[in-house]
Amino acid sequence: MQIFHGTENANIMRPTVLTLGVFDGLHLGHQRIMRYVADRAKAADALATAITFDPHPRAVLHPATAPPLLQTLDQRLANFTILGIEQAIVIHFTPEFAAQDAEVFLKRIVLERLQAKEIYLGHGFAFGRGRGGNIELLRKMSEQFGFVADEVPEVRLRGNRISSSKIRQLLKDGRVNLARRMLGRPYGIEGVIIRGDRRGHTIGFPTANLKPQNRVVPKFGVYATATLIDGVWRKGVTNIGVRPTFESDSDPSIETHIFDFDGNLYGSVLRVRFLHRIRDERKFSGIDELKVQIGRDAVTARHYFSREGVENCLELG
Repeated sequence: MQIFHGTENANIMRPTVLTLGVFDGLHLGHQRIMRYVADRAKAADALATAITFDPHPRAVLHPATAPPLLQTLDQRLANFTILGIEQAIVIHFTPEFAAQDAEVFLKRIVLERLQAKEIYLGHGFAFGRGRGGNIELLRKMSEQFGFVADEVPEVRLRGNRISSSKIRQLLKDGRVNLARRMLGRPYGIEGVIIRGDRRGHTIGFPTANLKPQNRVVPKFGVYATATLIDGVWRKGVTNIGVRPTFESDSDPSIETHIFDFDGNLYGSVLRVRFLHRIRDERKFSGIDELKVQIGRDAVTARHYFSREGVENCLELG
């Protein structure tokens, strides 16, 4: 996939079928849009293109209420490729861009520069000054300029609308199973493995201490997780929290015990997926009680991984 930061160098030799949006999390609703664009581009002999914005528009216009993002920009773009997008254009979102008239942007950039033959928006998405860049404007302009414009129906789960904000709340509540169903894959975070205090080694449960790149981290507690190491998803348990058994710990940590693994991971960038919540984080009377509980958590996690269908979760993009 070609990636362009700004529209200046984007492909102008081939017409496009495109969509616009932030697409944070690439949940099932976003996936429907991307796949539809990819299918329509193939049928129209055009380039499947996604225009996205960075930073999040609310972080620029209303920073006090800006949501933490489910994905980094790099993670978002990587998922574009999986969904069949051939060209991604990242527009640096600024107050000046927000004040731009949507019709002018569509004429100069989307139609003239990118030669859009078809444009598809997610349900309710709008951009530009006064949120004027909506499906109604696109349909009106399509009659004048001869392109196709439509809105891709939203995806619902048991009658409930799927949205990035809903998924953030589910993760905040520790409901990783339902978040997985809305995302179409387990929620994962990436980060660098850093040196911790090595307490896990002293009690027989060595852990990888992850410094996350993602801003959204599930609720404090213990989870059955899978960690991607050298292309293989390795099972384990992860604790998120402040380790209250040790009163000196105040900063939250993400520590993963990977089953049947004793390699050196310091400095590696790893991806951890959260599949199932085991319990809340709690304070123990001492190291002995903590060690017993970690052993129980490991048994619970192994039992979870033995369930039918769980392995399939690890194969999802």
